Amino acid sequence: MTETLPHTGATRRQLRTAARLTALIGGPVFWLGTLLHPARDGWSIAAAGERYGLTHDIQAAGLLLQVVCLASVIALGNQITRWRDLSAWYGALVGTLLWFALIIFDGSHNPVRAEYHPSVVHQASDLDTPAALIVFPALLVFPLGYVWLARTLGRHGLRLAGLLLAVGAVAYTLGGLFIFTSGPGFGLIQIFEVAGATLYATGYILLGRAATDLHQVR
Repeated sequence: MTETLPHTGATRRQLRTAARLTALIGGPVFWLGTLLHPARDGWSIAAAGERYGLTHDIQAAGLLLQVVCLASVIALGNQITRWRDLSAWYGALVGTLLWFALIIFDGSHNPVRAEYHPSVVHQASDLDTPAALIVFPALLVFPLGYVWLARTLGRHGLRLAGLLLAVGAVAYTLGGLFIFTSGPGFGLIQIFEVAGATLYATGYILLGRAATDLHQVR
């Protein structure tokens, strides 16, 4: 990890700009999609119509911007001398990609299911093997990836950003888990998801503000 990557000065500036802008935009866009999300029971999803899919599209757009941010930071990491530091960034990247897949699946699957079988939407009976292969890895890797990244950020002067990202990702994921443990009509689902997304988005904003120095993390 000590070799210098063959980036020119202009390329590095472009990567830092990309990391900064995608962090500053991606976090708030994800938060907006979460805030606008309708109730999660089948009858509410059917009544919401296209709004349900739209909120997931907004969240997915935010997550894609976050992926670009994380990938840009990794590309700038010629001074990251510890494998565990680099692997933490990869962990967050993989977790974000998995959550993107979950958001796309949920936003396309549940509106169709709600039209025909609203009583089984967001129920364990609707979780077949293909769905489980998307849902369970995302529920595990997304929060753990950001907890891992928070430890790395904390060692390099970005403790608050890391803490907000980790706590936000865990709280948001807990909101999603409540769907299956307490039912899709449980009142704390939206509270936990919005609160978690708020902390998570703020963490990305702080990360974006520090993006000009991220290439110096080691």
